[in-house]
Order: sequence, then structure tokens, then C-alpha cells
Amino acid sequence: MKQGEAPPKGAWTGAPFGGVKAPEPIVLPDPAARFARAADRLAQLADGHPMEGWLGFLADVADAQRAAAETLSVVGPDAAAIRLAVEAGLPPLAADGFRRDPAWRDGLAALLRRFDDAALPVAAATVIVDLRGRSAAETEALADGFLRGGLDASDAGAAFWIAAALQVYFTRLAAGLEAGELRLLDPRGLCPCCGSTPSAGVVRGSGQTPGARYLYCSLCSTAWNHTRAVCITCGGARTLALRGIDGDDGAAKAETCDECMTYAKLFYDAKAPSLDPYADDFATLALDVMVSEAGWARHAPNPLLLMG
Repeated sequence: MKQGEAPPKGAWTGAPFGGVKAPEPIVLPDPAARFARAADRLAQLADGHPMEGWLGFLADVADAQRAAAETLSVVGPDAAAIRLAVEAGLPPLAADGFRRDPAWRDGLAALLRRFDDAALPVAAATVIVDLRGRSAAETEALADGFLRGGLDASDAGAAFWIAAALQVYFTRLAAGLEAGELRLLDPRGLCPCCGSTPSAGVVRGSGQTPGARYLYCSLCSTAWNHTRAVCITCGGARTLALRGIDGDDGAAKAETCDECMTYAKLFYDAKAPSLDPYADDFATLALDVMVSEAGWARHAPNPLLLMG
């Protein structure tokens, strides 16, 4: 494990007389591209990985999310509601309070249909059968429990599919917003669209804003700029360190904070140009285990691993 590593250096680019271009504060998702990119990267990472079967399954899930995102029709908040939320410093798609369109359950049904003929373990197939047998009210209650942190451990299997469907739904909603009408939140570590925590961050190694860090929302897939070398949990900077696994390619690091004893995943695309923050988060669980065993807690769980 290496501590206090300096971030990778890149050449500054931008207007010849204006210096480096300021990072865009908020980047809204392209739903189909977001899930297609994760599916492709998961399939690439699965080959020869110790968790090959699991990553391959997640690649199939991401591809099913892509298909659902391409067909799902959603109705988002009107312009007045968005403006009021932004003026109040609140996310317009607040995950724990936004009134969901029942259409999100159409996305859930589409996801489950993609696995009708899949060779799933008996326990996983049983979860799908059970979830299909639940009423609309019961399914909505599961979604509320997931978004508000109130699910029982017995619903862990169902929570996986609920989370996957809600990612599709909220990503479609976020794509319908206008980035210029949104504002970063205080605290900065929460998504400006839905208020959720990020899955991971990416430090860009090229383009017009090399060296900029973007956090990627775990629910609606929005990316937003966040200051480097500042803890995304508590805002501290005095005790931050970058920790990685000796001998790997250096693309994945854990940014640990001794003030709040949490850590956040950080990826460097200069080290792995094809990386995807969602896919690579799953493929680097060894880093999570190592840092957790050393005493730091992850700042927030990955939604598809929440019950774990």
C-alpha cells in the first residue's frame, strides 16, 4: 500500500491565451451510452478476473439497463418545480422525496424479462419470481425503503433489481434536465440532481480540463466537479492520503481521510483510458477490502451492493 502519492501530471491545454478551461460544474448523463459503456467495460474486465462470473453477470445487467433506458418513457418535474428546488439549494430530483412516475416499474419489468432464459442460480431465479409476484404497492414500498435506507436484510435479493431499475429511471430523468439551470449543492459531495452519494470519482488525464476530478452519482449517473484533495465526506484536507495496491496499474486509488475515517474510490483515466467509474468500482473490490480492513469505512455503498 502506498501513501501520499502525488496525482498524475498532465499537460495543460485550453485556449492559447486563456490558460486551462474551467471544468464544467455539472455533466448530465446520456442514458443509453452510460449503461452501454458500463456493460462493455464489465465484459472487458471480466475476462480472466477472479470474479469473472459475477462481473459477466453484471455486464448482462448493465446491457439490460441500456435496453430499458432506450425505451422507458418518463415524466420529470416542470420548469417551475426545478427552479424552486434550485433556488432553495435542493436537488430537483431528490431521491428520498421525489414523487416517482409509476413508469419506473415498466423499466423493472423490462430488466427482469431479459433474464427469463438466463442460467441463474436457483436462489437468484427465486428472487425474480418473488419480485414479479409482488403488488404495485409492495414494489413501491421496496423502492421507498431502498431510497430511504429502510430495507430489511431479507429483501437483499429484491433490492438489487429495485436499485438497477431505479438507476435507469433516475438516469432518464436527469438526462431531461438542463445543466445550466442546476447548481452544485452544499455539501458538495452530494449529487446536484438527486442528492445521492457518488459511486466513485474520476481524475481526467486529458481533454480541456486535465486534472479535474468528477464524481459520478450512484443513482442518476450525473457527474459533477469536485475539488481535488478534499474529503468528499467531511470536507477535510489535512489528513488525506491516496492508497493503492502495490503492483497494479495505478488506475484505482482509495482517498482516505483520518479526520472522519472514511474513504472514497478515485480512478485515473490517464492510467486506463477505457475505464468506467461504475464498472471499475465493481472490479476493484479488493481495494475496498484492503482499505476497510485497515480501518476506513467507505463513504457510501454502491447501490447494487447496498445490502452487502
